[in-house]
Amino acid sequence: VQLQASGGGSVQAGGSLRLSCAASERKFSTYVMGWFRQAPGNEREFVAAIRCCGGSTYYEDSVKGRFTISRENAKNTVYLQIDRLKPEDTAVYYCAAGARLFRPYDTSMSYWGKGTLVTVSS
Repeated sequence: VQLQASGGGSVQAGGSLRLSCAASERKFSTYVMGWFRQAPGNEREFVAAIRCCGGSTYYEDSVKGRFTISRENAKNTVYLQIDRLKPEDTAVYYCAAGARLFRPYDTSMSYWGKGTLVTVSS
């Protein structure tokens, strides 16, 4: 599965971005999809995930209420809507895919895309 993330950029605090991740896999609808981020000097951390079927969603506590993950299976695409951006959201954002979702979430992902950089200025 090849994953291509896009939509990053430089924004001011309080702004919004929508990240997209397009998958090459025709069985995209069967995969759990996740977003992770890595800030400079920090380890990669889980942000959000969405199950294949039923669309149950999961969020890291610090992004609840500001981030929304969604998927459009007909387009093999998963999205991450980010609202009320904060400088601490600055990071490279990665999308990932896996057959199942289990903790720790990053270990449940089998496929990773190249990241897209989000920079938030105060």
